[in-house]
Amino acid sequence: MKQKRIVLGVSGGIAAYKAAELTRLMVKAGWLVDVVLTDAGARFVTPVTFQALSGRPVYQQMWAPEISNGMAHIQLTRGADALVLAPATADLIAKTAHGFADDLLSTLIAARDCPLFVVPAMNRQMWENPPNQRNVQQLRDDGVAILGPAVGEQACGEVGLGRMIEPEEIMARLEAAFQPKLLAGKKVLLTAGPTFERIDAVRGITNTSSGKMGFALAQAVREAGAEVVLVAGETALSTPLDARRIDVRSAQEMLTAVEAEVDAADIFISVAAVADYYVLNQSEHKIKKDAHILTLELAPNTDILAKIACREQPPFCVGFAAESENLLEYAEAKRRRKHLPLLAANLVQQAMGADDNEVILLDDDGEHRLPRGPKLDVARRMVSHIAKLYAKQGKPA
Repeated sequence: MKQKRIVLGVSGGIAAYKAAELTRLMVKAGWLVDVVLTDAGARFVTPVTFQALSGRPVYQQMWAPEISNGMAHIQLTRGADALVLAPATADLIAKTAHGFADDLLSTLIAARDCPLFVVPAMNRQMWENPPNQRNVQQLRDDGVAILGPAVGEQACGEVGLGRMIEPEEIMARLEAAFQPKLLAGKKVLLTAGPTFERIDAVRGITNTSSGKMGFALAQAVREAGAEVVLVAGETALSTPLDARRIDVRSAQEMLTAVEAEVDAADIFISVAAVADYYVLNQSEHKIKKDAHILTLELAPNTDILAKIACREQPPFCVGFAAESENLLEYAEAKRRRKHLPLLAANLVQQAMGADDNEVILLDDDGEHRLPRGPKLDVARRMVSHIAKLYAKQGKPA
């Protein structure tokens, strides 16, 4: 993919310190970052800081000597993927909404040739001030993306709406904006993570699934424009932005949650590592340790994916097969047995708990091997394949 180039406009607010971390994250992601710093912004974070973090010149003056033709306000956004204002003060928002152009950053905004993202940061009363709200609405009407603000403690000691969202969330929203909206308007139901089958008050049967692949797919699907419902087993992973999460524990709880949501779903992606069995002879209290052998009676859990796939009008179903041997043989047999249009096969030894993965997609056209990479990258490639296959089967994405 082409390297992203971002122009980051930093205005004068205490949240300017977050812009330094945002610059670091952008560079870490492999993006080129050109920082434009207002005089007020330079009172909070120095140009040297941004130059060190970005590895590139920092622009402050209208007649920036770094630009050979003296037209920094024109040249900086040509070929850029986005102009991001973070933090965007009430003053900068007002200038942007009304087309004022009295310094390098405001003039650059007026002459921009790329999408604009505004990340507000101000006191709660400044945010709620009617003129500010009119200016924000004007930007929205003009097609500008407003990221935030958040509710939280502010530098003045007050608590309310107006706090700048965290750099990690800004990055996630920018990355999502750059992804093609292959599933726009669709509703996708996913399961992720392990299930836990209770033995007694403190013990249970579970597995080593981290939930990372399922959560990555939920993020990738949301980035592709779909509405996402994520049914998650016990995991400490953060909920992907804008996904609706339902936490469950056992396979039965997961089945109940899926059945409650599936009628509204266009696509169902079953990534969770669901326990095949549950314990029949559960103990209400903790079983005391003694010298005797503990015998557990196990009964099969309902196969959630198979039950959804065999409905009279099922959603487009995508399954996962995690095998320790004979991967393709077992995975293809599973796909055919459950009548799935698409199944993702991976080796347990390489996938569970890892941050990267290698997946082979199996459908009626054969095998499609995806290169090993971070699970989010793999998930995005999967979403592209899902969208194509969904459309091919007469259900246009």
